[in-house]
Amino acid sequence: MTTLTKLVLGMMGQLRPKPPKGSTATLVLLPPPEKHGGLPLMETLLKRHSSREFSPDPLPLQVLSNLLWAAYGINRPDGGRTSPSALNAQEIDIFVALPSGAYRYAAAEHELQLVASSDLRRITGYQDFVDDAPLDLVYVADHSRMKLIPVDQRESYASVCAGAIAQNAYLFAASSGLATVIRAWIDRTAIADALGLTHDQQVLLSQTVGFPR
Repeated sequence: MTTLTKLVLGMMGQLRPKPPKGSTATLVLLPPPEKHGGLPLMETLLKRHSSREFSPDPLPLQVLSNLLWAAYGINRPDGGRTSPSALNAQEIDIFVALPSGAYRYAAAEHELQLVASSDLRRITGYQDFVDDAPLDLVYVADHSRMKLIPVDQRESYASVCAGAIAQNAYLFAASSGLATVIRAWIDRTAIADALGLTHDQQVLLSQTVGFPR
């Protein structure tokens, strides 16, 4: 679907997901993340960049496991994460839009939990390349977890947290030979409707990840 078509449908409130491709599992058990290897930090920073050309080939399950753990996984026995959040609210949820459905990343169990049996990739951004890229990450803030933060500051705090998660994903991609780009030009209402979000949940950003074309 072209960008112009998406814009028109978005303005009409008619941007909708597609039926899923392949079988849709209610639960995807991720293999344990590989926590060793990769490029040294300075070399990774040198390679970090945005890309908008993706191969449609799916990421192997181990690579997806490593990506999600690097982005926002649990890295300490006390439940601390690889990305910071104010007052340890851990207010961000990562939703993974795959051809077979949309899933929430449950970090404690390190698994994907089905939330929508449809292909949301076409609505995770107005850009045309998102339709065929293997996956999109959607960062959603849950304001109900931010009760200790003043209401008028919650979006700002959550956006900083989402940005840190996105940078983790960027660094993993750079270290692993993957392509990625963060996107804020998105139809947040369409995404929220497709994911079945509550009024306490706010769509902040999307991020496409895949093999370079």
